[in-house]
Order: sequence, then structure tokens, then C-alpha cells
Amino acid sequence: MITIKEMADKIGVSPTTVSNVIHGKTKEVSQHTIDKVMQVVKENNYIPNMSARALAQNSSKIIGVVMKYQQIEERNAVQDPFHSEIIGSIETNIRESGYFMMLYSSDTVEDILKLTATWSVDGLILLGVHAHDYQSIRRQTEKPIVFIDCYFYDDDIPYVNVGLEDRKSTYEMTNYIISQGHSKIAFAADNRIGVDGERWLGYYQAMQEHNIICNDHNFVKLDNDPVKLSECLEQLYNRIHDFTALFFASDYYAIKAINYFIDRGLKVPEDISVVGFDDNILGRNMRPRLTTVRQNPSEKGELAVKQLIKLINNEELDQYNIKLSAKLMIRDTVKNLNQ
Repeated sequence: MITIKEMADKIGVSPTTVSNVIHGKTKEVSQHTIDKVMQVVKENNYIPNMSARALAQNSSKIIGVVMKYQQIEERNAVQDPFHSEIIGSIETNIRESGYFMMLYSSDTVEDILKLTATWSVDGLILLGVHAHDYQSIRRQTEKPIVFIDCYFYDDDIPYVNVGLEDRKSTYEMTNYIISQGHSKIAFAADNRIGVDGERWLGYYQAMQEHNIICNDHNFVKLDNDPVKLSECLEQLYNRIHDFTALFFASDYYAIKAINYFIDRGLKVPEDISVVGFDDNILGRNMRPRLTTVRQNPSEKGELAVKQLIKLINNEELDQYNIKLSAKLMIRDTVKNLNQ
């Protein structure tokens, strides 16, 4: 591979000038010289030494992406279509911004704290982290941080987040289910904190406004572990006649449930109506087509990277807590009981 000195001799400038251009230190270099250097770099497929570039720019050009995710032997963090789409979007936008992505998933805050303390990154994007973890993470690093889908209820906490109108969209979908004649509606999720907590509140608000009794009996606890999830679905199946409709906090759970019910002779929506959340590719392609709430994971990833790049560059943000809108996708899995 051509050396910096050889490029300098070829262009007729000093090696220091070539090195400065390659490493982005161009304030005192003419545009004509910059263009000549970059042309030789391109013609010779020159690849700068990343360590040297980081040292010269006082920047690693690496953005860390951390997913807090329950570690399960049978599944990994990006198998879920929602996570794979959002990670793909983050990587694309990081690369197009001139940075590199370092991805890590863990189910413990302790691991995340170790990483934030030891990684040489210019900034962090955190997914699946709850608000109560924020202060611990912030004490370990002063690097810029952008959260995705995190809810903070303390206005005194300075944070940047890209999320969704979770409560509003779940409220609207629950109203739709009720409009189809349903009153015995369950809400199924693996918890009631963070994103799922907001979705539960939207569901609960709609039920209350229609004077429909709603309590812990209406909440169906699920588990991300495949074995435990099967047990949860079996328990739900055993009391399926308590409900006419099931609202799942994600398409992943909704599809699992539909397949479980079909295997046991139930028909959707004839015997039980099912609604999901996300509008992932599996729900769009299954039959019957899943009624769900559509969000755009790619847009979340793109906006998170844009926000982080602004923070890295010490630019002012227009918004600190972005909430994207969602859309109801009315398809085939809710039976109209009014007919």
C-alpha cells in the first residue's frame, strides 16, 4: 500500500500536509490541495490507520450501541424483526455519518456500566434501558447519550430520547376494539414498566372511558423465554373464554399466541380476536393478516443517530424527547361482534 511520503512526493507537498488532510485537519490547507490528496487516496485505495486517525482527531469515530435484552439460549437480541430493523437503520446512519458502530447486548446494567466505562467511543445509543438505570450509567461516563424508547418521569433529568406515542396509539387501538363490540379485552405483555407500561396505560384509559371493568385480571403476564412463554400461553388458553379479544404489546407475542391457538383448534378471529403492536414483516405476511399498530423502527434509528451526532458536535437540539406517531393497521384478526 502506498505510504504518506510517497503520496506527498507524487503531489508535491509535505508528508505533514497529506497526513493532516487524511486525518481531517484541513483548516490551513487549500481546497485545491485537499482535492489532490483525496484523489491520490482514492486512486491508490489508501486506508488510513484508525488508531492514528483517532489520536490525531481526539476521536475514535466509534459509536457504541447497547441493547439491554434478556439473554436466552434459543434467541439472540436481533432475532425479533423490530430489533433487527432498528439496528440495521442505526448502523446505516452511523456509517453514512462517517462513524463506525460497536454493538453489544446484555441483560444487566452492571455489564452496561462496565462497557460505558471502558469503551473508547464518541457517544452511546441505549435501547431497552429503564429510567432508573440512567443515573448509574451517567455516573460512569460523560460521553453523549441518546436513548431509544425510554420513559423518564422526572423533568429534572437531562436526557435525549427517541420514542413513540405509545400511550396514545394503544388508546386508539383499544377504542377500535371496543367499537367492534368487545368489552372482555385482555392486555398481554411481559411487564408494565417503560414502553409496555405506557401501552398498558393507553389501554386502561380507553377501558375506563367506556366504563368497562379493568383490573389485574385483564393483564396477562408473558415471558420472553420460549419455554416460559409456552406456559404463559397455556394458562391464557385455559381461561380463553374470559375474553373475546387479546391485545398483545408486540407482534412477536401476538403471532406466537395465534399459532398456539390454531394448533389447539381455535380460529382467529372467529373464536378469539387478536391485536398486536409494531407491524413487523411476520404479521404482515401471516394469514389471517394481523391487526396491529404500525411504528417505523428505521425512523427511530435514523433520528437517534442524528441527535447523537449533534451532541457529539456540541450542536443545539431542536427537541430532546421526540415522540413519533403511529398508525392503526386494521386487517383481519378482530371480529365484529356488532353484526
